[in-house]
Amino acid sequence: MGERIALYPGSFDPVTRGHLDILERACLVFDRVVVGVLGNPSKSPLFTTEERVDLIRRSIADAPQVEVDTFDGLTVDFAQRVGAIAIVRGLRVTSDFENEFQMTLMNRRLNPDVHTIFLMTSFSNVFISSSIIKEVFRLGGAIDDAVPPASAEALRRKFAQGD
Repeated sequence: MGERIALYPGSFDPVTRGHLDILERACLVFDRVVVGVLGNPSKSPLFTTEERVDLIRRSIADAPQVEVDTFDGLTVDFAQRVGAIAIVRGLRVTSDFENEFQMTLMNRRLNPDVHTIFLMTSFSNVFISSSIIKEVFRLGGAIDDAVPPASAEALRRKFAQGD
């Protein structure tokens, strides 16, 4: 059996401790994990694709089995390009499953050779999402325990610039 590669796709705007928790769990199951940062033009991210890639790389410096790359288009197409046998998706609450299940069925229809693996986040990260982190920070709340230091610094810089 060859190297077991997984794709962990997302917008990661910004990367949170919840994302890193799922990534750690994926590294326990797969030989290599490619973090795919989606450059989705239909969303309006706070950070550019390059900034998000940098934040992830700075947050996982001690994970040699992890690669970070960018992609546009269909996730299953990118998974096939990187040789992934599975797409890793994180779940926090039951409502996450509804959306993820629909995407999984469509991905299976598009490419039945790429499987989806759902990983539950740790209980301490259940409340964390990039959207909530940005909103809490924007309103003056503390976020340092919910994001890696690189993301906290980037948020401070971004909001100090008025972006």
